[in-house]
Amino acid sequence: MRSVHEFEGIFIHKESVDMRKQINGLCTIVETEMGKDLMGRNLFIFSGRRKHTLKMLYFDKSGFCLWQKRLERERFKWPKTSTEGVVEISSQQLEWLLEGYDVWKMRPFTELHFARMS
Repeated sequence: MRSVHEFEGIFIHKESVDMRKQINGLCTIVETEMGKDLMGRNLFIFSGRRKHTLKMLYFDKSGFCLWQKRLERERFKWPKTSTEGVVEISSQQLEWLLEGYDVWKMRPFTELHFARMS
């Protein structure tokens, strides 16, 4: 994934999205619901109903990139629903969100230490 500082705009789609959607389905949401330019240097962030999975979509020079992160125990802190369905955040806020901070309250996730995976 390119550095978060390279994006001109970082947009969160506040409503829950079916996490089975892939590139084409998320592109449709960006164009129809968010009203944003897919081909620009923008990053679009989506989450499912339970907020434990994020998908991030952007256009690279040669095609679309889709990045996903799933939390094992906690949930991403998501903006509260208001009149606007899209929230623009800074690259610093995105870094905090991915590190587990509540961007609006600034509390980190509990760090997990697993002995084994099963």
